[in-house]
Amino acid sequence: MPPKLAEIVEDFASAPREVVLEMLLEFSDAVPPLPAALAGHDGMEQVPECQTQFFLKAEVQPDATVQTWFDCPPEAPTTRAFAGILAEGLAGSSATEILAVPDDLYARMGLAQAISPLRIRGGTAILGRLKRQIAEQIA
Repeated sequence: MPPKLAEIVEDFASAPREVVLEMLLEFSDAVPPLPAALAGHDGMEQVPECQTQFFLKAEVQPDATVQTWFDCPPEAPTTRAFAGILAEGLAGSSATEILAVPDDLYARMGLAQAISPLRIRGGTAILGRLKRQIAEQIA
């Protein structure tokens, strides 16, 4: 797992339950805006498992690092928080590091006690689709 993401996971796992929602809200503000080339979600994949519209794109760079883009409306702060966690935690990571991220990432963070199973399912789907896009590009 990329070191920055491992640090985020540990921060969540060790935080008191009442602080976890505040932490999620902070990450919901960490999603960078989409570049103009992705306006209208052109070339992005929708994640239908999310209760709100969520789009993502992963692009493996020539140096094997991965560039990610996420888009989710601000009125869906928990889902946006998943995007913010991945955007910050995976920044500068290699394809190999990202593919090694455990599929139960959100359970390891202890989020099952703080948010609904539907939201966990959506977050898990986001990670799964991101990893699938990367795997397809390096195959």
